[in-house]
Amino acid sequence: MSPYVPTTPLGPGPNATGAVRFPEGFLWGSATAAFQVEGASHVDGREDSIWDAYCRVPGTVVGGDDGTQACEQYTRYVDDVRLMADLNLATYRFSTSWSRVRPGGGAVNPQGVDYYSRLVDELLAQGVMPWLTLYHWDLPQALEDKGGWANRDTAYLFQEYAVTMHEALGDRVGVWTTLNEPWCSAFLGYTGGQHAPGRRSPADGLAAAHHLMLGHGLAVQALRERAPEANLGITLNFEVEDPKDPSNPADVDAARRLDGQFTRIFADPIFRGAYPLDVLEDVAGLGLEEVVQDGDLEIISTPIDSLGVNYYHGNLVAATPPEHPLGGNAPTTYPTRSPFPAADGVHVHPRGLPVTDQDWEIQPEGMTRLLTRLQEEYTGPRGVALYITENGCAFDDVVEPDGSVDDQNRLEFFDAHLRAVKDAIDLGADVRGYFAWSLLDNFEWTWGYGKRFGIVRVDYETQERTVKASGRWYAEVARDNTVPARD
Repeated sequence: MSPYVPTTPLGPGPNATGAVRFPEGFLWGSATAAFQVEGASHVDGREDSIWDAYCRVPGTVVGGDDGTQACEQYTRYVDDVRLMADLNLATYRFSTSWSRVRPGGGAVNPQGVDYYSRLVDELLAQGVMPWLTLYHWDLPQALEDKGGWANRDTAYLFQEYAVTMHEALGDRVGVWTTLNEPWCSAFLGYTGGQHAPGRRSPADGLAAAHHLMLGHGLAVQALRERAPEANLGITLNFEVEDPKDPSNPADVDAARRLDGQFTRIFADPIFRGAYPLDVLEDVAGLGLEEVVQDGDLEIISTPIDSLGVNYYHGNLVAATPPEHPLGGNAPTTYPTRSPFPAADGVHVHPRGLPVTDQDWEIQPEGMTRLLTRLQEEYTGPRGVALYITENGCAFDDVVEPDGSVDDQNRLEFFDAHLRAVKDAIDLGADVRGYFAWSLLDNFEWTWGYGKRFGIVRVDYETQERTVKASGRWYAEVARDNTVPARD
């Protein structure tokens, strides 16, 4: 069987308009990441992460923004957790900062650990289940100075950090995600230069990808030994790659390349214990074969309990460039290259779909196709549950004179994607939860504070929180376990 088989975009699903009830026990939550919301970047012993350093490089972040202040959740977490409870969230997906807990990758910082202990206690007191992600891109800069994720030692240091967090929180936290979106960490950070640490090397990106996966496997092994009943998993980001002309072998091969270097290069080692042969052929000579050691893939494929799925959009892919390319991928003046290590001659085309404020096409039916594929090819045969750990959109919100935000565009985005999730469930996908991205407007990486994803608006001058129309709607969905009928 071909490693990549194009599928046909779906029309409106059976859950397109009426009220849609989700299975009993479906988990409703929202998510953030430490660097994007905490602020307090040099408070209580925290030291630089790669993102602190990257933000200081001219041209990397729109407006020269950084994470120094962010949403001040480090000091405002009690109010934010109360807000989560008011929004009927059953769970909160957050990340812990390696740079806060083990600054410089070295000794444990008790003040950093204590912050997360207090956050977890507050969540539990408000009836919100903590869903902990160990790594959401904020590698200590001191470890980057020693080679970062391109250095194999970082994988073993990540295992130590995972054990540190479990020693502190394992008595109260039962769900552990190792990594968030290793594709971004490896290829945007080490190959494309669009993210921290800003390297532009296919070889470094492939080494980073492998060592991230190795760190994941080592952490799962260590946590499983400590907590056999814990829910352990990883979060990957996914796209659906469609050839512009399915009858054109060149377009089909272009889509295959992106699918291989975006989805299968991570999913196959985790679930099948091997890199896809066609991907190995694509990246031959770029150094991956030099970093894979005997036994690595056995570690990487250590069984997990859940797969976090981050989905924002799909791609229409061709072997020829578009006349009018989509924007949204290069917001800075910092020099970059393609993040894909071996996808020269592959181009993304617009298909006339509505777009978000970042020019990301809105394609909810791609969510249905993605989830059914993951269920059939990866998670289903292994009894691994699926959770949508990120799904959301940036729009240029309008603040009304009374301070309210009537973000019907974002509300419609969530409505359409939740209906697509239910379509996938009806087709047999074992999807057990959904996390809206994001709880708060926040520091949006290279976009700075200019792109707002939150269901809660943050006034960055006053730090005032205002629940948007989408947030009020989502609170009702979470309360009723039902997406209401469309008018």
